[in-house]
Amino acid sequence: MPALAIALPPSSHFIYIPVIFLLGIVLGFVLGAKATKDQIAFEARKAAEREARKAERAARRSTSEP
Repeated sequence: MPALAIALPPSSHFIYIPVIFLLGIVLGFVLGAKATKDQIAFEARKAAEREARKAERAARRSTSEP
């Protein structure tokens, strides 16, 4: 039976892995920041629409009362 030979990975392996890891962190941060900004804008737009509907109902209610 031949013995299993365990060789060290090439030196490029020690450069490639950390670079890909950092790239993932940077991309995650950028995409996460964009998603957060979009969600905040969506919530603000939804709140503005809710306030507009509330004001419209109040205006209708005040004009319909004698």
